[in-house]
Amino acid sequence: MLRREVLSNLEILRSATSINAELLRKPDELGVLKPGAFADLLLVDGDPLADVRVLEDRARLRLILKDGA
Repeated sequence: MLRREVLSNLEILRSATSINAELLRKPDELGVLKPGAFADLLLVDGDPLADVRVLEDRARLRLILKDGA
């Protein structure tokens, strides 16, 4: 909630994915979709770029992949 007050939806998503990957010095393994990367994915009913709050609503989570499974 706090981040929504100062960041755009895109900036929030980037901070949770690619920016954290850079901070952890693993930009080729985290925060990207490509062969060899860790595959943690959320499939949600909605567009988090339009409204990032869809990620807060468990009823809108359709699929969770952890380590590709």
